[in-house]
Amino acid sequence: MHELSGKAAIITGASRGIGAATAATLSNLGVNVVLAARSESTIRHNAEILRDNGGQAEAVTCDVSNYKDVQALISHCESSFGRLDILINNAGVIEPIGHLATSNPDTWAHAADINFKGVYFGMRAALPAMMTQQSGVIINVGSGAAYSPLEGWSHYCASKAAAAMLTRCADKEAAASGIRVIGISPGTVATEMQVLIKASGINPVSQMDYSDHIEPELPARAIAWLCTSEAAEYAGKEVSLRDEAFQKQAGL
Repeated sequence: MHELSGKAAIITGASRGIGAATAATLSNLGVNVVLAARSESTIRHNAEILRDNGGQAEAVTCDVSNYKDVQALISHCESSFGRLDILINNAGVIEPIGHLATSNPDTWAHAADINFKGVYFGMRAALPAMMTQQSGVIINVGSGAAYSPLEGWSHYCASKAAAAMLTRCADKEAAASGIRVIGISPGTVATEMQVLIKASGINPVSQMDYSDHIEPELPARAIAWLCTSEAAEYAGKEVSLRDEAFQKQAGL
């Protein structure tokens, strides 16, 4: 994946889990990375580790549900590295888990703002720059929950389904400008999200053991491969990491 060396990437939700692993994977491939999340101290620490390992890494505090924050994030990448080649829309939340009839409208809507509008805000802010340079890759981290309704996850399932449609729409509009927009459904991953799901006791996913989930480094490697020209056939699609044919193709 030498073609990624020297490119500039933004990874949202980069404080832990898939986001942190993706930032590290891309940095190890020579990509200049901007780590974004709400937890300033954590992303600054993560960026410092990447710099200590010889990488170029910046940390930017960002709430993806706030468009001004996202605009500032894009501007920071452009001012620091001169361009924006890759956007990884990874930020997402599973809370609040609960039934529709007893859900809190404010917290339900805020989760949707992060999981759905955060993806839109990222693409809205990044696409003009990518269109100007006539190149770019956007990877939206999705979920199988977009296609399978689950008890207690109405906010998550619905917002991930909406984000999956955004991937398809963006591909229709941006492909002619040399931009690839791809979704990836990583399956269940051993992150803090699974701890929260386990604690809820709602639906079959909460009954899984933590050891049943894959480590975040695997989807991170898949995301990095999707950023290469070898993955061009997946533009406008959402690939499943459970697909053995995809795993083989991506060298996983």
